[in-house]
Amino acid sequence: MGLLVWSEKYSVNIQEIDDQHKKLIGMVGRLNDAMSEGKDKEALGIILGDLLDYTRTHFADEERLMQAVGYPDFETHKAKHTWLTCRVAELCKGYQEGRVTISREVMMFLQNWVGSHIMGTDKDYAPFLDGRGN
Repeated sequence: MGLLVWSEKYSVNIQEIDDQHKKLIGMVGRLNDAMSEGKDKEALGIILGDLLDYTRTHFADEERLMQAVGYPDFETHKAKHTWLTCRVAELCKGYQEGRVTISREVMMFLQNWVGSHIMGTDKDYAPFLDGRGN
């Protein structure tokens, strides 16, 4: 599986957000590594829970910045954040209850969504925020 790795192509030219994206990409990588190494359920569950917590924090920070400058597509962007947060929360709960496994399919979903969200939706707001001194 192709692992998502930070590169400058993901930069939105807002240091705070770029740093958070680097950490988010790293967390998905940690989850992938733990799965590949056959870590036990508890270890995988902790990493997945950390990823959920961090995603919530990161999305709240992005939304705060967008609201501060009156980003016109805020509601659409927030809806995408809400959807992913709910999906990751479902994965966490399902994993803890034994209904979901951390599989290649789950990892591909996370990697693809994070990568495409940064390259698509986040790249859309970047010029708007950057043009307002953020």
